[in-house]
Amino acid sequence: MDHYQAIVRGFQETVELITMSVDRLAPQLEHAGQLCSQALLGERKILACGNGSGNALAQIFCTSLLHRYEHDRPALPAMALGSDANTLSAIAAGSGGSEVYAKQVSALGQDGDLLLGVTVGEAHASVIQAVRAAHGRGMTVVILSGGDCPNISSLLLPEDCQLHVESLQEPRIAELHMMLIHCLCEQIDQSLFGSYHS
Repeated sequence: MDHYQAIVRGFQETVELITMSVDRLAPQLEHAGQLCSQALLGERKILACGNGSGNALAQIFCTSLLHRYEHDRPALPAMALGSDANTLSAIAAGSGGSEVYAKQVSALGQDGDLLLGVTVGEAHASVIQAVRAAHGRGMTVVILSGGDCPNISSLLLPEDCQLHVESLQEPRIAELHMMLIHCLCEQIDQSLFGSYHS
């Protein structure tokens, strides 16, 4: 079976989505990078969570801060809330899953910290409750979203930031979210440590 046309179509769809998104998302992306950098410069931390593939993307983001993005530099305080299976299963058993992130945010979040939420499709109750918990702790929120997600947009405060990918194709949304995460990591590194480019 020849899969070439399907491969070409996938590449083309991603390139088209990037092309139509860059001008619209660039200002919000710059704002999100500033919020993340301000939190870290203020000796605060970033908590990250997501539903579905967004959970994996949140973990990649935190790994890039704790370890390195492109270049060696001091570790930055970031915690992926979806990486501890024991904690997640214990909380989910008592709350039906909606509180798996909110309980962690309430326990670990502090005034001035930042919550990064990643939701590829409609926001799951776990991410919605995490946003509410973050606001209750005086945290700023950055949301990477896609598809149709009015349930998360209506929760955000003026000081928060939403990077919304206008597509209903979850694989394409996840691909663009990965690019946004890489851009955020680069902005953070540049803001805190200067440019590595000659």
